[in-house]
Amino acid sequence: MLAQLPGGTLLDVARSKRLLVAAGTVMVGVSALIIALWPQFVPVSAALMFQAITGGFLGPGIAAMSLGLVGHDLLPERLGRNQRFSSTGSLIAAGLFGLLGYYLSNRDILLTTALFVLPALLAVAGIRASDIHFGRSCGAPDHHDFTQPPRVLLHALWKNHSLLIFASCLFLFQLVNASILPLMAGTLGHSEASSSALVLSALVIVPQILVALWAPWMGRQAKAWGRRPLLLIGFGALPIRALLFSVITDPVLLVGVQLLDGVSGTVLGVLQALVIADLTRGTGRFNLAQGLVGAVSGVGASLSTTLFGLIAQTLGRAGGFLIMALVGCVAFAIVWALMPETKHSVRPA
Repeated sequence: MLAQLPGGTLLDVARSKRLLVAAGTVMVGVSALIIALWPQFVPVSAALMFQAITGGFLGPGIAAMSLGLVGHDLLPERLGRNQRFSSTGSLIAAGLFGLLGYYLSNRDILLTTALFVLPALLAVAGIRASDIHFGRSCGAPDHHDFTQPPRVLLHALWKNHSLLIFASCLFLFQLVNASILPLMAGTLGHSEASSSALVLSALVIVPQILVALWAPWMGRQAKAWGRRPLLLIGFGALPIRALLFSVITDPVLLVGVQLLDGVSGTVLGVLQALVIADLTRGTGRFNLAQGLVGAVSGVGASLSTTLFGLIAQTLGRAGGFLIMALVGCVAFAIVWALMPETKHSVRPA
């Protein structure tokens, strides 16, 4: 969370987004090597903090490069394809690392992670720096010279009401979403002890398959339908999923309900950066806004497990999921009542 705002600021002023993405990739690989080679508390803690810092500029940097490469008009489809590749990579990694852990060791998983840095760097190197429009990559599409593009003052972001509404909705979304699987895992551990690992694996993998299949379509529909209808679908799926989890215990049905997580994941995986790009078009602060929204949603995710763990301990599993559904309904209501359509936005609201 602490890295989000500095990372966004750095992405806005740095001319080479490729260099920052490459540096973040190397940081992830070095962190994996440290954990593999020195599995003691201090080195591992330092490596995890080192890796966490990359969250401030690695993912946002890929979104910034995408915006710089294709511009605002083609960004929905580009983000959809990005999300497909991301989810496909997660699925392949999960299968590969599972096999490595089963047949070899957990250390080999970390070493393989470090090796993956090399093809990632080759992919980054394959993008021509001249193809990434500097002004577009930070939300200033009309900037064409080699100076820093014009930027609104920092306090202007705090006056962008639509951006703050969107950040608040994501805070509530993550406040709920981050706790759903941990609470379900605890329940399965008691009721389905023999098959809980298999069921949990399915709960994680099935939504990723849906995201990989559906994300490009979502990008196209964001361009055709607009952003708001899809946001309503994504935010609406969250309270329905929490409500169904409060009454369903059958493992097969749970996996079916978890498809709703794929719906929400696809919507927000594509639309989060897209809506921010819409709302910051012309400001030169796209990446700082990404950092702001990322920090706010990160706070929600960080508070989630403690808050709903206490609620579930007090009210029971069903009560915990019902409160989650209620909070999810509040997030949906805010999107419905206050979040405008951003597709044609040319300046901050």
